[in-house]
Amino acid sequence: MSDSSPVRTEPVVLDVWCELQCPDCRSALNDVHALRERYGDRLDVRLRHFPLEKHKHAFAAAQAAEEALEQGSGWPYIEAVLARAEELDRTGEPLLVEVARELGLDAEEFDTALIDGRHILIVDADQAEGKAIGVTGTPTYVIGGERLDGGKSQEGLRQRIEEIADRLLADQA
Repeated sequence: MSDSSPVRTEPVVLDVWCELQCPDCRSALNDVHALRERYGDRLDVRLRHFPLEKHKHAFAAAQAAEEALEQGSGWPYIEAVLARAEELDRTGEPLLVEVARELGLDAEEFDTALIDGRHILIVDADQAEGKAIGVTGTPTYVIGGERLDGGKSQEGLRQRIEEIADRLLADQA
């Protein structure tokens, strides 16, 4: 008896080290959208938290993003907060709860999560891992063991990510 089902390949993982108060991370969303469009479920784009000290609401925003992921709307929430990074800078945590409410999420649960700190360990672990692999700014991408720093320039990064993803997917075939 032979199995003629197609070989199921694992998706290539793209870690995006990001913080939600970072204007460069907002502009990197165009690349993330294009990569998702091109690869679909063959590319697993994972948000990794790297809140920078210079942005005072970034750590709370990372926790809120984790709550959004738990409630099933991670990327829509992340994109909505990034779109309002300047407003987040001015208004802080109330904006994080407001965005949750606008997206139809449980805003009270967001408020509680920010108070009780239930997602702090995830954010701390991401930040520690980022530091350990040499992340110094955001956005930084890691794919196939290669770290690509987008904090200085986004120029050519999507093309480089595509080259690596194409190679990794071809290696699986």
